[in-house]
Amino acid sequence: MNSMPESSPGSPLHGTTLLAKSVLDRFSAALLLILVSPIMAVVALLVRWKLGSPVLFRQARPGRGARIFKLLKFRTMTDARDAKGNFLPDETRLIPLGRRLRSLSLDELPQLWNVLRGELSLVGPRPLFAEYLDRYTPEQARRHLVKPGITGLAQVNGRNAISWEDKFALDTWYVDHWSLWLDFRILLLTAWCVLRREGISSDGHATMPAFMGSKRSEETQRQ
Repeated sequence: MNSMPESSPGSPLHGTTLLAKSVLDRFSAALLLILVSPIMAVVALLVRWKLGSPVLFRQARPGRGARIFKLLKFRTMTDARDAKGNFLPDETRLIPLGRRLRSLSLDELPQLWNVLRGELSLVGPRPLFAEYLDRYTPEQARRHLVKPGITGLAQVNGRNAISWEDKFALDTWYVDHWSLWLDFRILLLTAWCVLRREGISSDGHATMPAFMGSKRSEETQRQ
C-alpha cells in the first residue's frame, strides 16, 4: 500500500483553514447530534425490531492520509449467506426498512459521532472500502489528502448514478478548490438531493458496483 502525503501544495485546505474546518465540523456535529437524537432513537428502535442486534454497522474505512477508522451506520441489511457461508448480494440482503433509511440518508446519522471524534468531516470525499486503496491511480489517491465526509461534491452531482472516474474527478477537484462557502453550498445541495432521493443506487445494484481499478489507468498501462 502506498503511503499518503499529509498535505497537498495545490490544496487550500491546510494550516489555519484546516483548523477552522475541524472546529466547525465538531461544533456542528455536536449541535446536530442534539437536534436529531430523537430521530436516531426511533431509527435505532426500528432497526432493532426488524434486524435485531447490533443496531449499528461498523466497518473499517480509510480516512485522511489513508489511516483506517471505524465508520458508523445504522444497519440496513440482513446477514443472509449462501451455502458456502458467503454473504448474499447487497440488493438481496437490503430490507424494505433499510431501503427507506437509505433513500432518506437516515442510515448515515451515526457518522456524526465520527465527525465529533475527528475521523470524518461533514463535507469531503466519501470514505470508501479499504481494499480500494491499492486500485487508485496517483491522481485518484489524492482524495485522501483531506478528511472524508458524510457528504461531498460527488454526492450532490449524481451520487451513485455516476461512474467511478467521475466521482474521483469531483473528489480531487474538491481537494484543490475547498472553501467554507463551497462546503456550505454542498450541504444545501445535499438537503435538496435527499428530499428528491436522487442517485441512491446504480442500475442493478443496491449502491454501486465494486471499484476494480480505473479503466483509463489500465488502458494507459497497456500502451
